[in-house]
Formats: sequence, C-alpha cells, structure tokens
Amino acid sequence: MNSQKALYTSLSFLLLAIVTYISFYGVMPQKTSENNVPKEAFSTVRAFAHVNEMGKEPHYLGSKAHTDVRNYIIAELKQLGLNPIVQEGFTLDDYGNISKPKNVLARIKGKNSKKALLLLSHYDSDPHSAVGASDAASGVATILEGIRAFLAQGKQPENDIILLLSDGEELGLNGAELFVNKHPWAKDVGLVLNFEARGSGGPSIMLLETNNGNAKLIKAFKDANMQYPVGNSLAYSIYKMLPNDTDLTVFREDGNIQGFNFAFIGDHFDYHTANDTPENLDFNTLTHQGSYLMPLLAYFSEQDLTQMTTDDDLIYFNTPFGFHTYPYSWIFPILIVLIILFIGVIIYGVKEKMLSTKGMLLGFIPFLVALIVGCIATVLGWKIINWMYPHYAEIQHGFTYNGYTYILLFAFLSLGISFYFYHKFSKKTTPANLTIAPLFFWIVIATLAAFYLDGASFIAIPVLLSLISVFILIKRKKRPSVLLLTVLGVPAVMILAPFIKLFPVGLGLKMIAVVPLLIVLILGVLMPVFALYKRKKWTARLFFLLAIVTFFVAHSNSGFTETTQKPNSLVYVLDADKNTANWNTYDGILDDWTKNYIKDVSKTSSHQEVMDSKYNAGFTYTENAPIKAIPQPKIEIIRDTITHMRHVTLKITPQRNVNRIEIFRKEEANFTTLTINNLPLEKPENGWKKRLITYYISDNEPLELSFTMNPEDKQELIMYEASFDLMTNPLFSIPERAKNMMPRPFVLNDAVIVKKVIRF
Repeated sequence: MNSQKALYTSLSFLLLAIVTYISFYGVMPQKTSENNVPKEAFSTVRAFAHVNEMGKEPHYLGSKAHTDVRNYIIAELKQLGLNPIVQEGFTLDDYGNISKPKNVLARIKGKNSKKALLLLSHYDSDPHSAVGASDAASGVATILEGIRAFLAQGKQPENDIILLLSDGEELGLNGAELFVNKHPWAKDVGLVLNFEARGSGGPSIMLLETNNGNAKLIKAFKDANMQYPVGNSLAYSIYKMLPNDTDLTVFREDGNIQGFNFAFIGDHFDYHTANDTPENLDFNTLTHQGSYLMPLLAYFSEQDLTQMTTDDDLIYFNTPFGFHTYPYSWIFPILIVLIILFIGVIIYGVKEKMLSTKGMLLGFIPFLVALIVGCIATVLGWKIINWMYPHYAEIQHGFTYNGYTYILLFAFLSLGISFYFYHKFSKKTTPANLTIAPLFFWIVIATLAAFYLDGASFIAIPVLLSLISVFILIKRKKRPSVLLLTVLGVPAVMILAPFIKLFPVGLGLKMIAVVPLLIVLILGVLMPVFALYKRKKWTARLFFLLAIVTFFVAHSNSGFTETTQKPNSLVYVLDADKNTANWNTYDGILDDWTKNYIKDVSKTSSHQEVMDSKYNAGFTYTENAPIKAIPQPKIEIIRDTITHMRHVTLKITPQRNVNRIEIFRKEEANFTTLTINNLPLEKPENGWKKRLITYYISDNEPLELSFTMNPEDKQELIMYEASFDLMTNPLFSIPERAKNMMPRPFVLNDAVIVKKVIRF
C-alpha cells in the first residue's frame, strides 16, 4: 500500500512539473523551422528576410540607415502592388520632444468600408546604438509578410485596410501623433492592430487600448480563433494605471480610436541595445506575432468596425488550452460563492472531525513562516548577489543576462523553504488543517481584487477548485485520491505560474521578491495535494540542492562575453563659452576602454543637466580633454520686438552634421509662451521644466524658438548640440571597443557635444 501511495505521489509531482513547463512554453509556437508554407499563409522565414534587411544597423530618425529602411519598406509595398505614400511634418509632444517623422502609408480598398482596419508598427530604432531588429523591425516584417499572404488569397476585404509604418516612435510617439492629428485617413480608422517589442523573445502578450469597456474587443479577439492567444485582464488593469507609451496610446488619447497591442518582453536584456539583432530575435516569437495577425486580419477585415464600442468589461485570461472569459458582473457573485464555500468547508470539516480550531491555527504557522522567510531570503540574497557582482549595476534596465537563472534560483529556494517548514509542522496537524490558512489568504486577496483590481478576479477560479479539493479531502478522509486532487490543481498552475516569470521580466529583477510570494501562494492553493506528500523533508533538500546548482550556473554566466557585453560609455563635451573640454562617462565601473580617457575616478562629474536618458542617468566621472576645432552652431536673434510683451525669436543652425539639440533653462529664466518650429509648447501647470526641448534632427534642419515674456525679463538658456559620431569623427581617434563591450543604451552616448549659453 505504501509503495502504491509513493507511486501516486511521484506521478502527482511529475504531472505538476510537466504542467508547470507547459504553462510557460505551451502558450506560443515551438517550431524551429518551417517547410512548404503556401503563398497564402504567413511564413516566418519570409518575415525574417525583412528583419534581416531592416536590422543590419541602427536606423534612428535622421540616420542614413533610417532612410535606407524607409526606402526598403516603400519598395516592398510597391512590389505587393500597393501605392505607398510618405507623410512628413514636425511634431511636438508635451515633454518638449520635437522631430520631423516620415510615416510610410498604404491603403487596400474594401468592398463596402464603414471604418478601416489599421495595421501599425514603427520602423525607427532607438538612438543611437540599438539595431532595432525586434523593436520594431519585427513588427514591420509581420505586417509586410501578413499583407503579402492576405493579398495572395485574392479576396477583396469588406473594410479598407490601412498600413501605417510610423516613424519617431522611439522619440515620443511622434509619427503616430502626426498621423492621428494631421492625416485625413485617421478619421476613417475604426480599429488598430499594433505590433511592438520590449525584448527579443518570449510570447507576444495582447494588451488593449480603449477609452471604453473591453467586452466587444475581447469577444471579437476570442471569436477570431487564434491558436496561441496570450493575455489577461490583470495585465490590462495594471496597464491602464501606468503611463504607457506606445503608438497606440496616441490613437486612443488623441483620436478616441481603440485597438490591440501585441508585444513580447522576453530576453529584455537585448532591449534598445546593440544586441537587438536579427540573430537574437527568437524565431518562435516572430511566428507568434504572425499567428496573431493572420486570423485577426481575416476577421476584422470583414466585421463592422463601428460596432466595437461598449461600456461593458470582460474578465479574461489564457491557459495552454485556450482563451477564457466571463463578465465583470460575475465578480462579486463568484466572490460570495467563495466565501460561502470557505465557511461551509470549515463547518463540514469540523463536523467530520477533519478540521479543528487548534489544527487550523497551527496551519497558519508554516504558511506565514514560509512566506516571510522566503521573501526575506530572496531580498537579502539578491542584495548579496549584487554585492558579489557589482557590474550588474551597469545594466540599467535591471535585467541581467542570466536573469532567468536567478528567477529559477529563487523559485527553487522558495520551494525548498516551503517544503522544509511544512515538513516541520505537518506532523503536528492534519493535511486538511494545513489547507485552511492559505485559502483564507486567497479569499482575502480575491476580495481585495474584486474591490481594487477587478481585472485580477480570475484568480477566483483556482481558489474555487482548491475549495472543492478540500471538500474531497475531507469527504475521502481515509483514502484521498492524490491524482484527482492533482488534476483539480492543474488550472491553478496554468493560470498563476506564468506570473512568476512575467513580473521580474517585465518590471526588472528589483521585483524578484514577487517570486517567493507567488511560489508560497501557489503552493497554498495546491495544499490539498502537497499536504498529502510524505517526503517533504527530502523534497525540500532536492529544491535546496537545485538552488545551489542554479546559483553556480548563474555564477558561470555572470561575466561579460562577446555575446553578453558590458555596456560602457564615453562622451566628449566642448564648452564653447569657456573654451574647455572634458571626457565624460555614465559608467559606475570603469573598464580598460573608458580608462583610456577617464583615468581618475576621484573626479566625479558635477554636470547639472541630465541629457536625454530613459532612466534619468547622468555623468558619473569626468576628465579634462583636449580642445578640438568643432564647428559651433550659428545662433541668431531674428526677432526682438516689444509691444505689450517682448517677443523674441531665435534660430539655431547647425554648422556640422548633428543628431540632437537639447535646451535647458536656468531656474530664473521665465517666459509666458514658447513656440518651437511654429509648434506651440503648452506651459506645464507647475511651470516650465529645466529641460525645455529635445530636438531630434533630420536633414540638419535648423531649430527656431519663439518666446513671449515680460519686457524687463532676461533669459539664459543652455544649449547642447550633439552628434553621434565620436567613433568616426576624423578629429578623434577612439579605439574600437573590445568584443565583450557595447555602447551603453538609454543615454546620449558615443557623442560629440558642444555646450553653449544663450542669453537674450
């Protein structure tokens, strides 16, 4: 009998391990190649050919490669029999980012279109070293290949289909703003499908942009019958609360046009870096993007897109077995059912003498201890790891190259801690008593979700199944079926386990404490199964051993190599007013390359202005540099008149090929209005910010600023004019980086900067 129980327990453990694996890897295509794909179908190989062409080098707005990519897209659209057009013009966002994007547009005429379906992605890469194969050549390639396959089917759609390959997304959603607010086609758009990336692998996650309810969008998404839908209303609820910035946001905010985002975030360490190459883009991920586009294109090209708006919402989530929804109106009835069942299970268990007050209270101890110790061990462990490997701090976005290994490490550690403490206390109470404490906490979480984060209410499903499992455990007190209880626990693993990886990947390893939190909670909802396991001590030892092995795996991959490079930085700044120059770096740890120029780490930078930086990073160290004969910009006051107010217009004309101009104001500088290249910048409620303007230059066009101020006011501005040519500028002889190094992303890097004060 004991051997039979041991066999069933082993099968239960194996089944849960397999389901856990499937919950991570069964939600997206897992093909590694494709053969004989018909011309009417999406081919990842053909899509990859586009990525290879567009992802050869950085192609940020204003670069030669940017023009080459745009011309390639235009040529491919013409080859499909379309008539592409280019829309261009200056755009200015609320943060003072201004550029002149050039959008590529094409339109397929429908039979009886009321509203058009718009396919959207952006073709510019992030300045200045990001190759942009995933972000977002992958999106452009998905659309080009998807439209090719669609046209090959020879059917005219019911609705018009508009293609928008936007520009300037990385600078401030500028191309989308230009289209939505200034192109006549924008009023025809009924729905948008946007393809994006924030990494180079992993499943593509569906997120919504809507000013109304999501019910009709979600129902249509489900009816389109995709093979690998990934998305959940928890992510949707969180997404709505965050200051998100994709092109689709502009459609919702400026045009009241709703749509879907499809973005993958895996391998986040490649995001906006020189490693965002075609070689690093996951084949299966690109396949996943295509698996969204084709059924959605077929579906929405035939639907009445004027009927997509509603005030109703749906709860939704995916598992490897499909996409599941139910109305928001079910949230509180389900919650009430959970509470009633929870109370009923306790009453029934006490009546059957399977539950006792003392036993249930004892059950809180291992749960709370495992939760607290697991979180403390993870937080302290991560601090120790960062102390042992200080170079991790050089990776600004917070996800190390071996980040997945650390997630696995702390998952194993948390499992070991949990099984150890449940081993210590399982002899003092019954399996049924051990289930009550975690279920109590899950009921509390479900209640909080219902009131404050309603999109997370699908967590009630595994809690409901866990309550049923406890009922079975009590009813079959002498011979509970481990395998039956395991089957009832499978949905909990499929629904909840992916979040163990999703949060640290999406939000950075600073969120690593979410791993033990989720591990203990998931074990809690599976407690009707795990409480029956007899060898908890040996299971704990197994997980501790796996944690140790995983640590050494992480250690062996902790250094920088030719494929996992160290980011570093070097910037030359010439102060034109003081006739001085210096080298600057953003690095916390200097390496052999930066030490060629920054030799004394005691010389920390006192630079006041933080130039365009995603993570608000400023210079760390500085060193005197030789004066170079860099052509200075021409600054002209072309208007200075006084009526009731003083009106001043400045014109800044570059005298060399530059990529960016940033204007900062002195704190005492004040003015009433500001117009940039004839576009008004609205004054923020809290007054003008220190950084007024970031001008991303294309075609070396001048910058024109017009101010209105009190007649007696004097202004002082600080201008930084930057070119991204430090490595190629003939005035310098900077050595190439070693192969285990790359330009630091997210900052103004490899730049030659001229600083100049403007007074008027």
